[in-house]
Amino acid sequence: MKRQDFMERDFAATAATLNYALPMLQRYAGATVVVKFGGNAMGDDDAIASFARDIVLMRLVGVNPIVVHGGGPMINEMLDKLGIQSSFVRGKRITDKATVEVVEAVLSGVVNKRIVQAINAQGGKAVGISGKDGSLMKCIQADPELGFVGQPSEMNPSVLTSLMGNEMIPVIAPLGFGDDGTTYNVNGDTAAGAIAAALKADRLLLLTDVTGVKNADGDVVTELTPDTVRDMTTSGVIAGGMIPKTETALDAIENGVRAVVILDGRVANACLLELYTEQGAGSMIRPAR
Repeated sequence: MKRQDFMERDFAATAATLNYALPMLQRYAGATVVVKFGGNAMGDDDAIASFARDIVLMRLVGVNPIVVHGGGPMINEMLDKLGIQSSFVRGKRITDKATVEVVEAVLSGVVNKRIVQAINAQGGKAVGISGKDGSLMKCIQADPELGFVGQPSEMNPSVLTSLMGNEMIPVIAPLGFGDDGTTYNVNGDTAAGAIAAALKADRLLLLTDVTGVKNADGDVVTELTPDTVRDMTTSGVIAGGMIPKTETALDAIENGVRAVVILDGRVANACLLELYTEQGAGSMIRPAR
């Protein structure tokens, strides 16, 4: 085949690919997407690098991504190293003064900077903060029995809009502050939902260690309405650890988030599959059309 013929064929194929791909890549241009990153993937360097590449690509095609992370396994490891014993109430850890200091050190000082570094290594411009910075997330005590565990009560997202306006990618550790300056540990999903609601985000992506919300037959339900979620919860189909995630989703939607997706963060390119393929990934919860 002559070079000219090859080039014409190659250009034609490339043009056809671009004609298909460009509208898909532009579909979320200008959108704000809050991503909760947690679970087992956080302990794997390759998984963090893959996640970072996805976040950078989202930013390159015009999305405003915001990352909220957890860090439970790393916190547990540090508490064990320090010999700090944990007590539990109804399956939830009591966060005393010593524990919350470890939580802050691990989340803000270790996990947050690891994610920031991974994003920057992929060519992004990430900035690490916590909910204490810029008075982002004011909290009240969630439950006196649990100690320094917070529930977001007031949000000030101006620090995030400022960062995004300068093409930065905020990476947020789920810590909040109280009226008296007390530091509170906040559940990562809860923090992500509150941040998404404060920004009226287009999407909240909750990356977890399961494939999505499952029906009574064990099949993933790809689209749900808030009423469907409530019915499935009442009937016991949605149970256990999925309940806090769907509750976060319902709260976020009620407060202005367009849609919430619960998806498997262990799957490579999970965020991109959700945003840029027709079939999406995981379970999308949004109001009935």
